[in-house]
Amino acid sequence: MTETPIDHLVTIYGGSGFIGRHVVRAFAQRGWRIRVAVRRPDLAFHLQPQGRVGQIHAVQANLRYPDSVMRAAEGASAIVNLVGILHQKGQQTFDAVQASGAGAVAKAAAEAGAKLVHVSAIGADARSTSHYARTKAAGEKAALSAVPEAVIVRPSIVFGPEDDFFNRFAALARWLPALPLIGGGETRFQPVFVGDVAAAIVAAVENRARASTAYELGGPEVKTFRELLEFILREIGRERILVPLPFALARLQAFFLEFLPKPPLTRDQVLLLERDNVVSKSAERENRTLKGLGIVPTSLEAVVPAYLWRFRKAGQFSRPAT
Repeated sequence: MTETPIDHLVTIYGGSGFIGRHVVRAFAQRGWRIRVAVRRPDLAFHLQPQGRVGQIHAVQANLRYPDSVMRAAEGASAIVNLVGILHQKGQQTFDAVQASGAGAVAKAAAEAGAKLVHVSAIGADARSTSHYARTKAAGEKAALSAVPEAVIVRPSIVFGPEDDFFNRFAALARWLPALPLIGGGETRFQPVFVGDVAAAIVAAVENRARASTAYELGGPEVKTFRELLEFILREIGRERILVPLPFALARLQAFFLEFLPKPPLTRDQVLLLERDNVVSKSAERENRTLKGLGIVPTSLEAVVPAYLWRFRKAGQFSRPAT
C-alpha cells in the first residue's frame, strides 16, 4: 500500500473517542501526520502508540470557542470533524456542539484551505422531532455552506470493541432479569464496523469519494432492535425476558432517567428510535455507501463475539479463538 507523504497533516476534531481512535490508527497507517484536537489533550496520550514517534500529537480545541478551533486547523491539508454527543449536559448542548460547533470547524477548514470530512449520522433531518437529528442536519448544512466540496459521512450505529450499544446491553443483561423492547423492538438498524467507518473517512480525504456528497454507512445486515438484543443474549449465554415497552411509556421513563449524570435513556433518544436507522434506497441506488467507496462491509458475527466474551457466564463459555 502506497503511503501518503509524511508532510501531509490531518486535524481530527474529537479524535480521542471511540470512533476517533480508529480513525487516528487508519490515518497513521497511511503515513499522515495527525493533529488530534480535543478539549483535554492530557486525556489523549493513549493515541500515541497508534503511530510512529512524533506522528501523532494532541492540541486543545473546544468547539464552543472558535479561536481554539481555528488554531487547531492551521497548516492542515485535511480536516475531519468527529465531534458529537448522545445527550446534553451543561454547556455541551446539541446546538453548541453539533450545529454551531460544526460550523466553527467548517469555517476553520475553509480558512486553512483544507479538505473537510464531516461525520454526521443516518437520520439527520431538519424536520425531525428529535433535537439530536435536527442539529446533525444543521451541522451538515453548516459544513457544506463553508466548504461546498465537503464530504458528509452518515453511519448507522457503530460497533467495535469499545462501542456503547453492544457493551451496554451486554452489561445490563448480566444483572437485569428483563430488557426493554422500546416501541416493541421493531426499529431497524444496520450496524456498521468502526474500522469500516474509519476506512471510509480516509477514503474521503484521499479523494476516493465524490465531493459535496453524503455517504450513508451501514453493515451487510439489517436487524431489528429485538434481533440485536437476542444476538447479544446468545453471545453472552444469558436468557432474559424481552419486555415490549410502548414509546409513550419509554418517554415517561426517560424523563426521570435524564436526571442521572450519564442517563441510559433520554426522551430525545426515544424519538430517534421511532424511525429506522438504515441506509436509504437512494444512497444504495446512487452508490453512496461503503461499497461505493470500495469497502466490503464487516459483519457483526466477525467482530462482536470477540469482545462480548467477557460478559459470558463464568465457567460456561471459554474465550473464542482469535
